[in-house]
Amino acid sequence: MNDKAAREFVVDIFDEVNEDLRAERAQKLLMRYGGVIVAVAIAIVGAAGAWQAWHWWQAKQDSAAATAYVGVMGTADSTTPSGIAARPGTAAALEGIATNAPEGYRILARLRAAALKSDLGDAAGAAALWDQVAGDTSAPPVLRDLASLLWAEHQVDHGDPALVAARLQALAAPGGTWRAMAQEQLALLDLRQGKNDAAKDTLRKLADDVTAPSGVRGRASSLVSKLGG
Repeated sequence: MNDKAAREFVVDIFDEVNEDLRAERAQKLLMRYGGVIVAVAIAIVGAAGAWQAWHWWQAKQDSAAATAYVGVMGTADSTTPSGIAARPGTAAALEGIATNAPEGYRILARLRAAALKSDLGDAAGAAALWDQVAGDTSAPPVLRDLASLLWAEHQVDHGDPALVAARLQALAAPGGTWRAMAQEQLALLDLRQGKNDAAKDTLRKLADDVTAPSGVRGRASSLVSKLGG
């Protein structure tokens, strides 16, 4: 055997030895950690199954909440004598949905229940529900702000002026979704407190604000005229 053949032979032997060592190490590792590997594999499969089950359960909950909400809303929006007579029960049903439903329907149900309670003369009950939505950090900001606006709107003529003003001023900041409506309520709050000049100034600005809803602009213009410009 020449030198080259001898070197190749030695290299082959080392390769075989390395392969044997790798195989032996792998076997030992498998024997040592096989249980752990199997457990991890089972955990992964189990987690995937749990994830699918959770999504199935959530979809089922959403579907049930949607069915319940739509069913109750049919009565809540009814203007027939029987629908109007059923409103106290409808408000209670909406509160029940709000207690058990997923996030989206919970918020909508509370807002609608508050409106029904307000229509029925239950100002305290309505205010409590609007407060719940306003303080719900899981609710979309636009709905939280709407709840604050509705709370303040129904407190303007009798609520603590400082508390009402604080809510409205936060909503009346530039760029706010409900800015114009909040400014309108601030003007009404000023009128209640005898601050007629401040109210007229706010109302004039609203009447000229092309970005404000047409209804707000029209009411502001009408009030300015009634207040003597």
